[in-house]
Amino acid sequence: MSASILKWASKDGSFKRQPSQFRNWISKSGPHQPEPDRYLLYVSLACPWAHRTLIARHLKGLAGCIDVAVVHYLMEEGGWRFDETITGCTKDPVYGINYLSELYFKQDPQYSGRFTVPVLFDKKLERIVSNESADIVRMLNSEFNDFADNPSLDLYPEGMAEEIDRLNEWMYERFNNGVYRAGFATAQEKYEEAAVQVRDALYELDEILKRRTFLAGDQLTEADIRAFTTAIRHDPVYFGHFKCNLIAVKDLENVLKWLKRVYKLVKPTINMDHIKRHYYLSHKQINPTGIVPLGNGPLLE
Repeated sequence: MSASILKWASKDGSFKRQPSQFRNWISKSGPHQPEPDRYLLYVSLACPWAHRTLIARHLKGLAGCIDVAVVHYLMEEGGWRFDETITGCTKDPVYGINYLSELYFKQDPQYSGRFTVPVLFDKKLERIVSNESADIVRMLNSEFNDFADNPSLDLYPEGMAEEIDRLNEWMYERFNNGVYRAGFATAQEKYEEAAVQVRDALYELDEILKRRTFLAGDQLTEADIRAFTTAIRHDPVYFGHFKCNLIAVKDLENVLKWLKRVYKLVKPTINMDHIKRHYYLSHKQINPTGIVPLGNGPLLE
């Protein structure tokens, strides 16, 4: 068994995701104050967690306020790297570093965690604000309205917060992280447990969307963003690559209608070439031939 997959697994063969280690906040009363052109968002177009932040940035109309740096889709032994010769990727505009890991070590030379995206970086203070996608989405939603093109959009409205939190909680374990728990499991029983939970999560989403336009009600919220970035990757990647093949999104009528609905709103944030190449080329322990399938999932337009 490949050593690279073992490093992600616990002794019982289950995949355990490490918690984010930078959890600061942008606010008018703190050291990281909301200002245009002060912050940089480091992302991978392939990563579902980073994709959440790109969608929030797009929907709120913050492209003119917060720049984006895009890493190469390939995850190598050294982690995410910059290569502006690849379509859709950029160089690092702050330090000209080659690997994202160098940014983490600039914050803490003794850093021992994972070098993940997204990263929200304060260029003025030269500090990482956060590498937690959930926090970044909420900061983009609430802290930059003075500079947003769409400040009236609220992805976490007070009256829907309880329902959004409820959805987020069960979706994370069973769906968002569930596909990884299935794909990176090293024990049959742990894989089966996760794969069944992914299937059941999709069935539950389909039931919810039978009676709702969006997951929490009549308007799109952060719950839809969290579900979408996993759902859009399910059929072209997770179904085969992570063996989550008990049900396909294309076969769920209500989920598919919702997916098309959200897709129309966030299409510019999606790069399926980066998505497929990342998973099928980076995970040699799962796909040693490096063959990238042709299909892009269900037709959404």
